[in-house]
Amino acid sequence: MDVLNSKRKSNSTGRILGAALLLTVLLIVFRLSPDFISPKVVSRQEPGVTHVLVTGGAGYIGSHAALQLLKDSYRVTIVDNLSRGNMGAVKILQKLFPEPGRLQFIYADLGDAKMVNKIFAENAFDAVMHFAAVAYVGESTLEPLRYYHNITSNTLVVLEAMAAHNVKTLIYSSTCATYGEPTKMPITEETPQMPINPYGKAKKMSEDIIIDFSKTTNMAVMILRYFNVIGSDPDGRLGEAPRPELREHGRISGACFDAARGIIPGLKVPLFTLSFFFFPFVFSWLSYYKTADGTCVRDYIDVTDLVSAHVLALAYAKPGKVGIYNVGTGKGRSVKEFVEACKRATGVDIKVEYLSRRPGDYAEVYSDPSKIRHELNWTARHINLQESLQIAWKWQKTRLNGYSPPMAIG
Repeated sequence: MDVLNSKRKSNSTGRILGAALLLTVLLIVFRLSPDFISPKVVSRQEPGVTHVLVTGGAGYIGSHAALQLLKDSYRVTIVDNLSRGNMGAVKILQKLFPEPGRLQFIYADLGDAKMVNKIFAENAFDAVMHFAAVAYVGESTLEPLRYYHNITSNTLVVLEAMAAHNVKTLIYSSTCATYGEPTKMPITEETPQMPINPYGKAKKMSEDIIIDFSKTTNMAVMILRYFNVIGSDPDGRLGEAPRPELREHGRISGACFDAARGIIPGLKVPLFTLSFFFFPFVFSWLSYYKTADGTCVRDYIDVTDLVSAHVLALAYAKPGKVGIYNVGTGKGRSVKEFVEACKRATGVDIKVEYLSRRPGDYAEVYSDPSKIRHELNWTARHINLQESLQIAWKWQKTRLNGYSPPMAIG
């Protein structure tokens, strides 16, 4: 009888040890998976590691910012609903930084306050870089309520979650559109904010909310008002890939590349002209934009410079302080100049069609970036328009389908 009991105990012990060994092996395999991040890693503060929530991190600017943060050894969590972002960009970042605890992606909409609160509860964020926003001037005039909800209301949700979970640092992605159309150039941070379209108005409202809220807390806030973004990652890993249905609202660089690739027949440039007949003369060319060549003037900032300003702002952010900075080159370039640079960069003689002015648009906007230069020691380095476009074109010409499998042309 004793021998029988001994055998039963031995078999039972063997089963327990076998099950424990199997569980250990499965856990090790699971932990080594590139998509695995231990809940313990992201849910606790770790000395020497700054965990940054990047909202809209699957988008054009947000993905480049996430890349720079990861290169600089930050821990990054991307939250994006992929309405404007690209999962392909996230997958590239995951392949570049597969180590557990470096990068995680969460699919979520910032309009869902319950979900946002859950994300903050489960992650020990040290800072937030808030990029997520719809961001087309023309579209904002057609869908103003969408813009106020997506930009202003969602910023409120993020701030409430930060307050509830004691996250004290915010880097806010704003825009020169909050200034509207100033009568004096260049634009400084003291230039009155008088936005003329729903996009700029929604961003200004968000700024006002952030500033008012910061007065009641010890938050470290940096607000970056940047100008027209161009370019892409110099190493060719990331680029700009807008939704096809949004091309008519998108950036001029995207339109130039679409024209160069033959996706669209040519480039449409806002420029209103009026001709009238008075015998025996024909009078013409009354420019809608009051600029030197009749096309609007913008300050084009390379995305690499832009994200470096964000990361630097994070390093300089101080509790109880609000920093507001223009991020631009300080030089205005007309759309005609831009188109000529794009022609040289792509080697394609792009056809140009001139149209009437877009609703909510403005004639001339360029920055005075001296404040950010003096206070953060930042200055734009990629200021050659053609070179920035050439770098972006290298990515674009092999990405006819954006982040879908590469397809070379030309």
